[in-house]
Amino acid sequence: MSTSILYHGFGLVGYQYIRTRYEKGTIIFQIRQDRFNICCPNCQSEQFIFRGKKLRRYRSIPIGSKQVFIEFEVPRIMCLACKVIRQAKVSFAEKRRTFTKAFERYALELSRVMTIFDISKHLKTSWGMIKDIQKRYLSQKFSHPSLKNIDLIAIDEISIGKGHKYLTVVLNLGTGAVIFVGKGKGADALNPFWRRIKRIKSKIKAVAIDMSPAYIAAVLENLPKAAIVFDHFHVIKYFNDKLSNFRRSLYHQLESHEEKQVLKGTRWLLLKNPENLNDEKDESKRLKLALELNKPLATAYYLKEELRQFWKQPDRVTAEKYIHQWIKTASSTKIPMLQKFAKTVAGHKFGILNFYDHPISTGPLEGTNNKIKTLQKQAYGFRDLEFFKLKIYGLHETKYALVG
Repeated sequence: MSTSILYHGFGLVGYQYIRTRYEKGTIIFQIRQDRFNICCPNCQSEQFIFRGKKLRRYRSIPIGSKQVFIEFEVPRIMCLACKVIRQAKVSFAEKRRTFTKAFERYALELSRVMTIFDISKHLKTSWGMIKDIQKRYLSQKFSHPSLKNIDLIAIDEISIGKGHKYLTVVLNLGTGAVIFVGKGKGADALNPFWRRIKRIKSKIKAVAIDMSPAYIAAVLENLPKAAIVFDHFHVIKYFNDKLSNFRRSLYHQLESHEEKQVLKGTRWLLLKNPENLNDEKDESKRLKLALELNKPLATAYYLKEELRQFWKQPDRVTAEKYIHQWIKTASSTKIPMLQKFAKTVAGHKFGILNFYDHPISTGPLEGTNNKIKTLQKQAYGFRDLEFFKLKIYGLHETKYALVG
């Protein structure tokens, strides 16, 4: 083996090959450092006196299934400028690490398609070493996400386990990157984010949120000039929840067994968009029969469909007229559920109409939340919350591969 292979194959620059040893299925390369490549690690002075050597062994990229180690006597030098004895800098490894930079890069490449456990098994090393490599890399790159030049953001929460464990996530809608992860849910979880926002004087134009009173109050207090946009998916979901409960109550009020059989199993048909109904399963026919049987249910269903059309209006002026008419129609019905929901829409009309100034939603954040859940399932959970947060910050650059 020649010194050039050390350079081209293992990235060792300024070192000379001495010999190779084979011990218990491992390959050990012994090297030494060129005299003219040694300098003080503090001031880079080349004026020094040798004060012995320290034998160290570094894990490197494997060759086939064989583990590879670099064995190197690290010089101890007394710098004539600093007047301090130190170990010379090892250029191919980070300080206080037992593996080379090339090994670290290889482990990070494997992490794109393998779990930490799989990597540690493949490289015949500890689980903790691979986690440490990933955590240091993620910390260096994502521990302080930039909050500059952000115009549009989305805020939502995600459940991360049993016992009501939540994380509050803030997404930059411009880049798709997670810019904040807070422990817990509600306004308090966002306090560190607001402090950073105020410190850098960020000029956020609009915020997409659900109709949570806590989020509304927090945004109004900390971003008074930003427009609040209520996510239309959450608005429709909120109505669908009310519609499901309404159908259930109507079902229990029916006395006829035949009428109950018609209404039974129609929950998902009511929640489905009409264009998604499956005619092969006679879903349209079943839904029509249920609506003909119960007039209040039909009224609620058609008002739901009319509400969906609000977000398809050509401009804000037309949309404002449309929502006013919808509120008026829903309020005029003698159905308490619709009357109550009409009041809710009227009270949040400002955020619903803001969609026409800033057509954003929490949809991209919902997609990110699904990625977070997938990440959590692949790892069978995370005991280190900080490591989990760093993984979330790096999600927008993660590339998943289907291995099978």
